[in-house]
Amino acid sequence: MSGGGLGWPSIVRLGLVQSALGAVVVMTTSTLNRVMVVELMLPAMLPGALVAFHYALQFLRPRWGWGSDMGGRRSTWIVGGICVLAAGGILAAMAVAWMGSNFYAGLALAVFAFLLIGIGVGAGGTSLLALVATHVADHRRAAAATIVWMMMIAGFAVTANIAGHFLDPYSPARLVEVTSAVSLFAVAVTVIALWGIERRGPAESRHADPARKKAPFQKAFREVWSETETQRFAIFVFVSMLAYSAQDLILEPFSGHVFGLTPGESTKLAGVQHGGVFLGMLLVGVAGSVFAGTRLGSLRLWTIGGCLSSAVALAGIAASGFVGPDWPLRGSVFYMGVSNGAFAVAAIGSMMALAARGHQGREGLRMGVWGAAQAVAFGLGGFLGTAAADAARALYGEPLRAYSTVFAIEAVLFLVSAWLATRIRHPESRRRAAGKTEGELAVAATDTRSP
Repeated sequence: MSGGGLGWPSIVRLGLVQSALGAVVVMTTSTLNRVMVVELMLPAMLPGALVAFHYALQFLRPRWGWGSDMGGRRSTWIVGGICVLAAGGILAAMAVAWMGSNFYAGLALAVFAFLLIGIGVGAGGTSLLALVATHVADHRRAAAATIVWMMMIAGFAVTANIAGHFLDPYSPARLVEVTSAVSLFAVAVTVIALWGIERRGPAESRHADPARKKAPFQKAFREVWSETETQRFAIFVFVSMLAYSAQDLILEPFSGHVFGLTPGESTKLAGVQHGGVFLGMLLVGVAGSVFAGTRLGSLRLWTIGGCLSSAVALAGIAASGFVGPDWPLRGSVFYMGVSNGAFAVAAIGSMMALAARGHQGREGLRMGVWGAAQAVAFGLGGFLGTAAADAARALYGEPLRAYSTVFAIEAVLFLVSAWLATRIRHPESRRRAAGKTEGELAVAATDTRSP
C-alpha cells in the first residue's frame, strides 16, 4: 500500500483506542498489584502469578488475529476485546476487594478476571495493530507506530495520576468504583474512536480470495508459518523483547544496592528512563515522516541501530558499578531509554509493514504470531531477569557482579537481535532495489522461500 490510507486524524483516533487499552491494563497490573501487596499484605508472587497468567494467554493471539481476518471488520473484534478487557478489569477490582473478607473466593474471581483481561488484551490489541497495518500507507507507518505507542504510554501515565487522585482515601468500595469508571470510559472512547473508521481506509485492497479466507485456522497458520520472513521476524521479536524487558525489575534495585539511591531517587531514575523512551520513539516517528523513502527514514535501519545502541547502553550500565559513583548513571539510563524507544517503535512499525506482505488476508494472523512472541518474551523477561540476578548473587556473593552479569547478558541479547534484524528482508529494501518493476516487487513480497 503505497498511497491513500488513513489520514493523521484517523491515526490519532486509533492511538486513542490504544490509550484506552493501556488505561485498563495499568489499573489491573499496577494499582491492583500494589493493593494486594501493601494494603492486603499478600505475597508479591500472587499478583505476579496473575499477571503471568494474563501473559500466558497471549499464546492465543494468532487465533484471534485469524478471527479478525475471517470477519473482515476488525473494529468489531477491537470493540469486543476492549469490552472483555473492561469486564475483566471491573471483576479484578471486585476480586481484590473481596479478598479482604473472603480470600479464597476473591482469589477464584481474580483468576477468572485475569482470564478475561488476557483475552481482551490479546483480541483487541492484535486486531488494532492489524487494522493499522492494513489501513495506514507505507510512508506513514513509522509515525503511526510512534503515535499509537506514545498514546498508549500516555494512557498509562494519565490514568495512574487521575485514578491515584480519586483512590485516596483508599477503601475497597472506592477501588471498585474508580476501576469501573476507568473501564467503562475506555469502552466509550473505543466505540467513539472507531466509529466509521474502516470506511476511510482501503480495506478491500488487502482482502484475499474467498477460498483462502475460509480456510480453517490450522491450515491458515501453517500457511503463514511457512513464510520465511514470518518465522525470522517472530524469532527476532522474541529475542529482542526478552532483552528489552529483562531489565525492568532489576534497574531500580541495582541503583539502590550499587549506587545507594533512595527509593525516591530510584523512582526518579525510572522516570528518566521513560523520558528517554519517549524521545527515542519521537525520533523514529519524525525521521520516518521527514525522510520517508530514504535510508535515514528506514525502519530497518532504526531497528538495527536501536538494538546496537541498546547493547552499548547496557554494557555501559554493566560497567558503571566498577567505575564507582563518578559514573553518570542518569545519563546512561537516559541513553538506554532513548535506544530502547527507538528500537521498539521501529520494530513495531516494521511489524506493521511486514504484516501487510505475504499471503493476503492473513494480516491479523501474522500480527498474532508476532504479538504472541512479544507477550511471551515480556512475561519471561521480567522473571528471568530477577532469577538471573538472584542466581548470580548467590554465585558471586555480592550484588555488583550479579547485576553487571545480568546487564551484560542483556547487551549480548541485543547484539544477537541486531544480527537477526539484518536477516529480515524488509519491504523497504525491496522497494529500493534497483531495476525492480512493480510486478517483480509484488512477486518478491509474496515469495516465502529463503533468500
